[in-house]
Amino acid sequence: MKRVSLPFRLLLITLLISSLVLTGCAKEADDEKPSVVTTIGMIADIAENLAGDFVKVTALMGPGVDPHLYKATASDVQKLDRASLILYGGLHLEGKMGDVFETLGAMKPTVAVSEAIPSEYLFAGDPHVWFDVSLWLYAVDAAHEALVELLPEHRDAIDANYERYHSQLVELDAYVRQMAERLSEEQRVLITAHDAFEYFGRAYGFEVKGMQGISTVSEAGTRNVQELAAYIAEHKIPAIFIETSVPLRMVHSLEQAVQARGFAVTIGGELYSDAMGDKGSVEGTFKGMVMHNIDTIVGALAPQEDIQHGQ
Repeated sequence: MKRVSLPFRLLLITLLISSLVLTGCAKEADDEKPSVVTTIGMIADIAENLAGDFVKVTALMGPGVDPHLYKATASDVQKLDRASLILYGGLHLEGKMGDVFETLGAMKPTVAVSEAIPSEYLFAGDPHVWFDVSLWLYAVDAAHEALVELLPEHRDAIDANYERYHSQLVELDAYVRQMAERLSEEQRVLITAHDAFEYFGRAYGFEVKGMQGISTVSEAGTRNVQELAAYIAEHKIPAIFIETSVPLRMVHSLEQAVQARGFAVTIGGELYSDAMGDKGSVEGTFKGMVMHNIDTIVGALAPQEDIQHGQ
C-alpha cells in the first residue's frame, strides 16, 4: 500500500470525521445542484461546458496556482466532502494530493481524466497533456462518461453539449496547427520556465526547452541556466517566455545570462501552463487560454513583418 505523508493522513482523518459526524452540514440541500469538484481550471472548463446547467462546478486551483506545489486547505476538505463527483488530472499532476484522491475513490465517484489517454501517447512522468488538444479529447470523454453516470436524467442534454464542445476543440486543434505553420521549422523553438510544453511541441512541431523539469518542485540550477543561455545565444532564439504559475525571477535570470553572452533575447510574453486566466476573461476558458498561447508564441518568434495577428 502506498504510504501517505502525515499532513495528508490528517487531511483524510478530517475528511472522514466531517463525513461521519457533520453529515447534516456536509450534504447538499435537496434543492441544490450536485457539486462537481475539479483540481485545475482546464478540467472545470470541461465540466461546465458539458453539465454546467445541472451541477455546481468548483475548481480548487485558480489562476496562477501551481498544481505541483498545491496543498489542500480545510476549505478544500469541505468541498471534497460535499462533492458528488471529483474530477482531477492524475499522472502525478497534483503531487501528493493524488494519494487523497485514491482514497476518496473508495467513497465517491473520483476520476483521473488524463489517465484515460492511451499510455502509448504519454511521456513518462509528464501530466501536461492538455497542450496537445487532440489528446485532451480523451479527458473530455472520461469526464463526459462520469457526468452522464452522475446525471442519467440529463443524458440527452449532456450528450448534446459534449458534441458541441468536442467540435470546438477539434477546431481549436486545427487553429493551433494553422498558426504554428506560420513559423519555419527553424523558428519553432519554445523556451519556457519549465517543461510543461512537451506535448505541445510533439503535436505542433516545436522544439521545447525548459529551465526546470516537468515539475516545478525543484528549481533550475546555475548549470541549467548557463547551458540554456549558451543555446539561445548560439541559435539566436529571439524570445523566451514566462509562465503565469512560475516565478518571474527564473526567466529573468536566463534573460540576463543570455545578455551576458552578447545576445539580446526578449521576453516574448506570458504563457498559461498549469493554470488558466482569471474567471470571466477570455483566457479563463480552455479555448481562450490555448489561443492566447499560440498567438503569443507565433507573434514573438516570427518577424513582425511576416505575420499579422489572428489571420
